[in-house]
Amino acid sequence: MESNFQNIIAQIPEIGEDMHELMIELFPICRSITGNGLRKTLKILKNHIPLEIFEVPTKTKAFDWEVPREWNITDAYIKNSKGEKIVDFKKSNLHVLNYSIPINKKISLDELKLHLHSLPEYSDVIPYRTSYYNENWGFCITHNQLLQLEEDEYEVFIDTTLEDGSLTYGEYFIKGESEDEVLLSCYLCHPSMCNDNLSGIVLLTLLAKHLKKLSLQYSYRFLFIPETIGSIVWLSRNEMNVAKIKHGLVATCVGDSGISTYKKSRQGNTEIDQTVIEVLKKSGDDYKIMNFDPLGSDERQFCSPGFNLPVGSLRKTNPANFPEYHTSADNTEFVKAKYLADSFSKYFKVILKLEENFGKFYSKNNEELPEIDNKNDQVFLNLNPKCEPKLDKTVLYRKIGGAVHNDALTILWVLNYSDGKHSLRDISLRSGIDFKQIKQTAELLQDKKLLKRIL
Repeated sequence: MESNFQNIIAQIPEIGEDMHELMIELFPICRSITGNGLRKTLKILKNHIPLEIFEVPTKTKAFDWEVPREWNITDAYIKNSKGEKIVDFKKSNLHVLNYSIPINKKISLDELKLHLHSLPEYSDVIPYRTSYYNENWGFCITHNQLLQLEEDEYEVFIDTTLEDGSLTYGEYFIKGESEDEVLLSCYLCHPSMCNDNLSGIVLLTLLAKHLKKLSLQYSYRFLFIPETIGSIVWLSRNEMNVAKIKHGLVATCVGDSGISTYKKSRQGNTEIDQTVIEVLKKSGDDYKIMNFDPLGSDERQFCSPGFNLPVGSLRKTNPANFPEYHTSADNTEFVKAKYLADSFSKYFKVILKLEENFGKFYSKNNEELPEIDNKNDQVFLNLNPKCEPKLDKTVLYRKIGGAVHNDALTILWVLNYSDGKHSLRDISLRSGIDFKQIKQTAELLQDKKLLKRIL
């Protein structure tokens, strides 16, 4: 087995080039959390690995969520009174607010500006914005474009459909000697952005392609899912089998030039945590270790208190910490084959180490919780512990996605750690959020019937 692993390690520079080529092929596709963009992407991935593709109908319940209506887009543009296209979806699919409803009318500049999104701090890039669960329409443009708009009558046209359909995701299972599983997950819902989206997809595709050639102790399950709703749907459909998951990683932002960064699982000292840290230490490269927080990608759902799976996330620069994040600057030039190869190498060596240590004893997390002062502290229990509750139903969450909103961060911290074990003061210490704000948020969530005070 070791020689087969070493043969793959020797091919890693070429694998990095293969990953980048696949990324270039996938880049033009307009993806979302549902729709034909997902299907087209998964069809291309099936040329590399034998994915099983699932379709989950609209309105299917998944804990506190349900599968939304399916969204597809054909075209979109803004024209000035001269008939000139000043914004064109066909030049960049980021130009349209993802999940926009159809629109076809002429409007004034003042009305148009109500539906435009830009980034004043990065004036030459197009931002990525979404409106999955709130019917709306809009365009995303560079801030320089916004400043150049003149008083005029503008024709706005968005040719989309939003109707009952399904949510599509892909799954690939490699059977090992054991039923114990390693879960490797990525999301494929973002449109044309490379580091935050496509890098994880191409890494796991090539990883699966090479792993299937090997004799393995663990079984390996690869998920290609739309972010958040996809992991929630998958967990709801596979709830009875998640005990088989012994280790897991969420792959995202693995193609930039930053140092490798590992976000620990919620448990904090599982075998996957120890293994990744050991691989990073032995790499000789700089690296960063982060404690778990309930933000980020699908590790939020896998590590929700009702599941608390041993799932971390190994990436390069942490999402939102590179200026190209969620913009048109996150393109095929920003991500390089050598950076993809480096991430592939570290993922592959993590798997090699897991295989070598199969069946050996690893210490688990024996977290010492601080003593609770009954007079000045409180403990709450999350009444929807399996994945996040759908917070926009209770008017607690943002309607336009794709940007960071601080008001949501406190809510997520309180929900994730209100497991009957962590007090509000402990949550405040872990999050760095002021205790008063934590307490006010817990009381709000209690009013909304999302938490129950138990101490």
